[in-house]
This record gives sequence, C-alpha cells and structure tokens, in this order.
Amino acid sequence: MTDTHNTAPTRFVSIAGDRYAYRRWGKTDSLLPPILLLQHFRGGMDHWDPLLTDGLAEGREVILFNGRGVASSSGTPRTRIEDMADDAAAFVRALGLQQIDLLGFSLGGFQALDLTWRHPQLVRKLMLLGTGPRGGDPEMETRVLTTAVNDVPTLEDFQYLFFGRSPAAQQAAREFWQRRHQRVDQDPPSSPQVAIAQIEANLHYLPRVVEDDPFAYLRTIHQPTFILNGVHDVMVPTINSFYMARNMPNAQLFIYPDAGHGAQFQCPERFLYHAVRFLAE
Repeated sequence: MTDTHNTAPTRFVSIAGDRYAYRRWGKTDSLLPPILLLQHFRGGMDHWDPLLTDGLAEGREVILFNGRGVASSSGTPRTRIEDMADDAAAFVRALGLQQIDLLGFSLGGFQALDLTWRHPQLVRKLMLLGTGPRGGDPEMETRVLTTAVNDVPTLEDFQYLFFGRSPAAQQAAREFWQRRHQRVDQDPPSSPQVAIAQIEANLHYLPRVVEDDPFAYLRTIHQPTFILNGVHDVMVPTINSFYMARNMPNAQLFIYPDAGHGAQFQCPERFLYHAVRFLAE
C-alpha cells in the first residue's frame, strides 16, 4: 500500500451525466471486499478520521465517496434517502464491484441501511454508526438545530455534536480535529443547497411511523451488522441503535461510555479493534 488517506488522489466516475468524486486506496490483494464509507450531514471525504480510514485500509481497500451534488461531486443534491442509497448502489456497480462491505455514519447510516435493504446482493457486511432506522426516535436536542447548520463548522460545534462531555472526551475531539485537517488538498465544502436537500431528506426519514410494526423491514436485512453509538447521542438518540439491534436478525450492538454521536472518532483505536474483528469473522 502506497497511498494513504492524506495522499490518495481524488478520482471521478460519470453516471447519468453527473461526476461522482471518490478516493480509493488500501490492501488490493485482500480476500475481503472493499469497504465503502458513507458520510454524515453535508460531510465530504475529508470529514473522515485518517486514523480510522488508514486503519481499515491495512486489511483491505477503502473507498470514500461523495454523493450527488455533495462537496466535489456534481449534480443536484438528493432530497430523499432512498435516492441517495440508489445513487451509491449505482456508484458501486460503475466501479465494477460485485460486493462490498458498507459503513455509514449518521445520515450516511440512513443511506447504508436503505442501500442494504434495497440492494441486498451488493452488501456482505454492514456497519451503522451514530444512526437510526426509518420511523425511529427523531427527538434530537434543540441546540443541534442551530449548530449542525453552521456554514463553517468549528471545533466547538464538533465537540458538542459528536463527542462526550468529560475533559478526556473534549481532548479527543481536539485530537480528531487536528487529524482531519492534515490533508493539504481538502475536499471543498458542500454547498448550502446540499444542507437544504439533506434536511428535507431527514424530515422524511426520521419521524415515527404510525403503524403496528414500523420496524418489520429491518427483520428482512440478514447481513451481519455492527451497530455503534455513544451512550448519549444528541443528534440521533441512542435508543435508535437499540431499535435496530432488537430487530435486525444478525446485529450486534456497541455502546461506548462517555461518548456521543461520533463515538468512532472519540475512540478510534477501540473502534478499529472491534471493527477489524467484525469484518474479518
């Protein structure tokens, strides 16, 4: 492996007239399929933690991806999670891949869950981080509504949104912030139109479904599934992780103490220990 998170070139693939940006690097002779990572609200390829992505790349190829209209990808941003999921599936097929492992964080987790449900043949194993199911509990803290939408997110925004409240958790946030800004040629920020479109997608995805069995669709997803959240997620309440674990037949649940929405960023070494073993089983 020669490329890393900070050196892998940005590439593009054209699908239906739009150019999707991606980066791909890692162990190419692995018996494991590539792992595709789907990012949070407005997030691009440089919102991932290099410690995390390079750690995963030691054992297989890692693919980072910007959806339609997000950051360096062209096109009109999608306003529905199912359309984002279908775009990601089309991207996988455009790369000529028969199967992937799939990791989604936050809004990327919504997409990963829908992609697996709608295109089950493409996904071998599924990882859902800081996310929830359709029809789950949408009751985020009020402050999220005025923080997550800031045009230029600050360290303080990320500390509140993604991390625990202890001094150790806040120090972990500062270390993450330094790591994620190490790459010289950073992905451009997503446009305001992306934020508007993704807020609309959230509003259609999250509200509780008033029916007798709203999570029945989860029981049709049989891929081995790794679910992670912090004990107190202010954005996608942690109870949503329990809903998924209770209804997905092959799911296992990890709750990290003194952690929030971005538990994998606060505890990257612990996450890699758990994730690498799950993916290799």
